[in-house]
Amino acid sequence: MRRKPVLSHPQHLFPTISAIAVSALFPVQAFAQTPPVLPAPTAASSGKPAEVVIKGDKEQPTVLRAEKISGRPERFVDFDDDVEVTKGDTKLNADKATYTNLDDEVKATGKVRMQKAGNNYTGEAMRLQLDSGIGFVLKPKYKLVKNNAQGKAERIEFESEEQSTVINGTYSTCSSDDPDWYLQSDTLKLDTGLDRGVAGKTIVYFKGIPILATPSLTFPLSGARHSGLLPPVWGGSSKGGPELTLPYYFNIAPNRDLTLYPKMITRRGLQLGAEVRYLDDNFSGTTTIEGLADDRQTDTNRYALTSIHQQKLLPQLDFAWNVNTASDDNYASDFSSSITKTAQRLLLRDVSLTYSGWLGYAALRASNYQVLQDLTAPITRPYDRLPQLNLHAEQHDVKGFDWSVDTIITRFWHPTLVRGDRAVINSQMSYPIVQPGFFIVPKLTFNAANYHLTNPGAGQDTDFHRTVPTFSIDSGLVFERQSSLLGKPVTQTLEPRLFYVKTPYRDQSQFPNFDSAVADFNFAQIFSENRFTGQDRIGDSNQITAALISRFIEGNGEERFKVAIGQRFYFNTQRVVLDSTSSISPSRSDLLLAASGKISDKISADMALQISQTDKHSVRSNYGIRWQPAQQTVLNLEYRYQRDSLEQLDFSTQLPIGNRWFVVGRSNYSLQDKKLVDGLAGFEYKDPCNCWSFRMVGQRFSTTTLASTTAFFIQLELNGLARLGSNPIDVLKKNISGYQPIN
Repeated sequence: MRRKPVLSHPQHLFPTISAIAVSALFPVQAFAQTPPVLPAPTAASSGKPAEVVIKGDKEQPTVLRAEKISGRPERFVDFDDDVEVTKGDTKLNADKATYTNLDDEVKATGKVRMQKAGNNYTGEAMRLQLDSGIGFVLKPKYKLVKNNAQGKAERIEFESEEQSTVINGTYSTCSSDDPDWYLQSDTLKLDTGLDRGVAGKTIVYFKGIPILATPSLTFPLSGARHSGLLPPVWGGSSKGGPELTLPYYFNIAPNRDLTLYPKMITRRGLQLGAEVRYLDDNFSGTTTIEGLADDRQTDTNRYALTSIHQQKLLPQLDFAWNVNTASDDNYASDFSSSITKTAQRLLLRDVSLTYSGWLGYAALRASNYQVLQDLTAPITRPYDRLPQLNLHAEQHDVKGFDWSVDTIITRFWHPTLVRGDRAVINSQMSYPIVQPGFFIVPKLTFNAANYHLTNPGAGQDTDFHRTVPTFSIDSGLVFERQSSLLGKPVTQTLEPRLFYVKTPYRDQSQFPNFDSAVADFNFAQIFSENRFTGQDRIGDSNQITAALISRFIEGNGEERFKVAIGQRFYFNTQRVVLDSTSSISPSRSDLLLAASGKISDKISADMALQISQTDKHSVRSNYGIRWQPAQQTVLNLEYRYQRDSLEQLDFSTQLPIGNRWFVVGRSNYSLQDKKLVDGLAGFEYKDPCNCWSFRMVGQRFSTTTLASTTAFFIQLELNGLARLGSNPIDVLKKNISGYQPIN
């Protein structure tokens, strides 16, 4: 039978407390119907220990050795001095032992040591039934090999092959005899069959100080998922104050789970949240919902929902949805650490059905957006697509030709703007000629569109039509030579490239604008036929783009350095604009320059520059350098500039400062506004024995144009048990490029 896929651990929470890994303690064997046969006791001779072999189990006979053996074979045998009992992967050593024939049991005293499947136990006395593995050990110390766990107790009861109970004992994954952290419990039941540990009254100690107490604790023995109370999460922000979350995890099935996370936010009240995940051969998804009744600061009910689902209805038919909603415009900024992201102001609601075939695909979708408005910088709500049908077909190398056809039929709806239907057919045919030293790709594109408006403005027509052909030819050469860079032999390339586009003018000034915008000007865009995104504007053009690229490639194929320069030249005056405020381009575009590469094995840099050909000044620029000499060591410095709107200096680092301490930080400072846009500072510590780590991080970031918030993260990670506190690792990865967790 095909196995179901298995979910990973929840990303936002550590698994149910602990990941104790304990292998099977003793093999369970049925008791023999008759006692095993013992040979007569023998005495040691010539300094060699005497040996008794119990033949009750032919595959795993029990062998007992000692310096002295005495007793009555039909009832019991005593073993003295250097006693050793071996059965399968179980080995027991003691000063003295007695074997009882009737019970098939060994009683051992004096420096008792036992090894089982790599696990070690020492104690004052032990009783063990050899075939069943049932017994106990007094005053034991134990070490579990699978996860490097250890502890001590008053007693360990071996109840079966898979079950044992540690009574009044401790547990820790620290390797030292005096561990920095440990848990102490009155009972600790370990069940390797169920892969679960259950502790009774438990106190977790760190550096001798109790930091967590619980009446019950459930945890997996091998890192697998199990239902139970997760470690508490505490943190805080300047808007909500201190926060405490007590999540509970339900392991419904290997491919389904549910996490409930009630959160007490000091200044707002009790927020309740739930996340359900599911994963199957034909479908998967995650749904998260959270809400807060009667927010103390707004006197309103607040909530948010996000749900993502993907499903294969048939081998070629896929169904999916992506639904997001929030109760109000300020939810994302007020609950910035929740499921809605602070910078996310457009919440998508999308449902799609896609059929894929050998020639292409057909997709039917309906979508709209909820806009979380910032009153200081409002944005226009995008059009709803209710619905949109996309038919795509393509084939490659049909007698040397590549062709594709896209048919897109959409009904656009907006509460305040003009609404209507649009049908677009965009067909392309090209004949690529590609050789090792050059390529030429001529292409012909034909775009036809039809509009029908349902609520036209005064004097506006209801129907519009457009047909626009486009011819383009992309070409390039590749030259190579052997060279050197920073003293190393490399292959240097020189790659000139020319891209010509011809599109006749079509008057589109009266056409509605449902989804078009001016494309961002960069190296990717200057090699495209249309200077607009979307389907509502097809720009007229008679232009050529020239670029020159040079690469330095090492012998192993790695690109060590790359430099590029490019510019577009216009042979016509562009007449198609997005709206009446759009400007007409000059005879040539801005000049683009770019470079990136490794200065050394530890230092890399990149640069991008856009220079206006009108005033010869920079329009946009970006300069960055990274120093990464070792693991968990990185320093980034970046300068960003955009004329009249942005000038920022961004610095971030993860840096060891000695004695296993690491400093982490980021400063994104606006030189134009003379203020901190985003900031982060903190430190991490990693224990020399690698059994715990500590993080403390503070972060300040913008939630709206004029408002910011501050969040605090404090986390103590007890390796092999739990992460206590709020987890800043995702924040550090997002803010510090190249950050690596210290564990």
